[in-house]
Amino acid sequence: MNDPQLLIGGGRLDRLRTEIRDVRAAQLRRLLDQCDFYAGENPPAEHPEASITYIGPAAAAFALAYRLTDQPHYLDQARRWIATGVGYPHWGRAHLPDHDLDAGWLLHGLSLAYDWLGSALPEAERTALRDKLILQGDRLYRYAVETEGSWWSSSYWQNHNWICYAGLITAGYALRDQHTPAKDWTERALDNFRTVAEMLPADGSGSEGVVYWRYGVPWLAVAFELIEEQDGVDLFAACDFLRNTFSYRLHQSAPGWEYIVDHGDCHDRRSGHSLALYHKLAGEYRIPQAQWLAERVRTGFLGREWHESGVKPGVRAEGYLELLWYDPTVPTESPEQLPASAYFPDLGLVAARTGWHDDAVLLSFKASPGGGHRAWETSHRMRAQSGWETLNAGHHHPDSNAFVLIGHGAPLAVEDGYANAKMAANHSLVLVDGTGYAGEGRYHVYKDMPVEHQAHVHSVQLADGWVHAVGEAAGMYPPALGVLRASRRVLFGPSGSLLVIDDLEAGTERTWTWLLHADQPATAKTGGGMLVRSGTGALTVHALPAGAFGQRDFGQSEFGQSETLVTANPTSSTPSLVVGRRLHTLRREIGPVRSARFVSLLLPGSALEPTPDDQVSGTADEISWRHGDWAYRVRLDGTDVEATARSGGEVRRIRASATEV
Repeated sequence: MNDPQLLIGGGRLDRLRTEIRDVRAAQLRRLLDQCDFYAGENPPAEHPEASITYIGPAAAAFALAYRLTDQPHYLDQARRWIATGVGYPHWGRAHLPDHDLDAGWLLHGLSLAYDWLGSALPEAERTALRDKLILQGDRLYRYAVETEGSWWSSSYWQNHNWICYAGLITAGYALRDQHTPAKDWTERALDNFRTVAEMLPADGSGSEGVVYWRYGVPWLAVAFELIEEQDGVDLFAACDFLRNTFSYRLHQSAPGWEYIVDHGDCHDRRSGHSLALYHKLAGEYRIPQAQWLAERVRTGFLGREWHESGVKPGVRAEGYLELLWYDPTVPTESPEQLPASAYFPDLGLVAARTGWHDDAVLLSFKASPGGGHRAWETSHRMRAQSGWETLNAGHHHPDSNAFVLIGHGAPLAVEDGYANAKMAANHSLVLVDGTGYAGEGRYHVYKDMPVEHQAHVHSVQLADGWVHAVGEAAGMYPPALGVLRASRRVLFGPSGSLLVIDDLEAGTERTWTWLLHADQPATAKTGGGMLVRSGTGALTVHALPAGAFGQRDFGQSEFGQSETLVTANPTSSTPSLVVGRRLHTLRREIGPVRSARFVSLLLPGSALEPTPDDQVSGTADEISWRHGDWAYRVRLDGTDVEATARSGGEVRRIRASATEV
């Protein structure tokens, strides 16, 4: 049997065959479980209307299982799955056949199977597979060349770029000694990934959200490993994004780790884990918390992630990568000693939590231009210089100044999930005359938007259990509205209380509508405020009275309520798939006036215990309240805020300014 050249060559296969008896035994069981599942599946002989991406990792899994165990039934299964893929005249049916994700997934998986199985495949089958890989590789390569400057070929910040080029480079490395043009494939893909490594944000944040982070970023690691192995170019060392991206993922984990903060297009709140990627990041950058999270997922709730995640093929498909990427020399260490709050400036993302325990309260607040600052500025510069369209931020919602609040085991202030027609009104922010942000109502709200349509976060301060940040989103509204200021200040306290102050101004009188979305409707709370109860968690929402912090009474209405159903088809490769989420919305209005201020207090708690009296009071320059065992007092002096929280003998303080820096 031929010696493999990709990922398990150079003596590594022999080491793996030894390690699966001890340090990789758990990873072997995962791989073989995956194979058992695929052995019971019958991929259709004719290309289905739905996605066929799963065929690639199935073939790779069986091929690796055979090379590790020498058991012939794994070879038989690999041949069955390979024959299915080879038999389809095109890879992908409903959307861009041969030119998009299906082609990328199958090129990668079947190329690994071709390399790993070698002469174990009967000659006729090996020749048929080689010819199919050449055909599909040529098709994908020609499409990349012909569409340079548009769509995924030059969309450096987008998962389609990473997946398609990773598939192409895998096939190129597998075939370049047998098919001369394959060298062109690898050279083009390498040039692309050099650019990607340079252009991705150094803070590791993902503008497509956690779900597409989980779907797309593993392909960067796939490509980078092959490039280092085959061409000796270390993009892991060159890519600060990949070095820092686990921190982004960590801080976008809901307390308890099983769920996520769902900014952006999210099929559901669970589709967020990639054990394989955690292992790879742990090994490349020596991150013990990544190793810990992989183990927590594997032993705690991997099965539910398999069965209930909306992202397919999902975690199950990655068993072969988990085995290859697991580094047993990296220790496991929980995040308990890490800071519980973080700021990711490129995405304007502020993440805060009361701790790493499972019933903690978490806030995630963000404001940035489409794709984040780096992608927005670079893509506009490239458009001006060369006419290239490189920003495809279709998964980034019009959500600047919006926030997610999770506490006591439940989502409390929520996002809209996956949306084809993206609307600012489906996020917890402020509408102007009933209108949201420029470009909304379509899938890619940032397409062709002038560079000045930007939002940003400034004056971020993380100190002594407090988190303070200010977002400015005036530039996101249509110019005809004349919005001069849309400033949102968030002040997150040690117990998880959240004070939100919105300062708004326009050139003419406008009606301002404040929105807060939840999973369940609210009821009026005795003693004031609205109460949302959802599973184990609850949220009390107070609209502070006129006079608090200079808030003037311009006919502000009582809370109103409404509900909205948001639906979407999350993948063009499977047109029949529809996901949806129902939002229950609290709203308040002021106006018509030129300037307005909303002062809102959000207090998370347990839905299983009596709701306490929050003792909320406010004056022109000070407000106070109780939240659990904590007593709060916040003073506002111009743009400066001074806050104190007391619990027993413990005192926490912060002083911060809203002045832009």
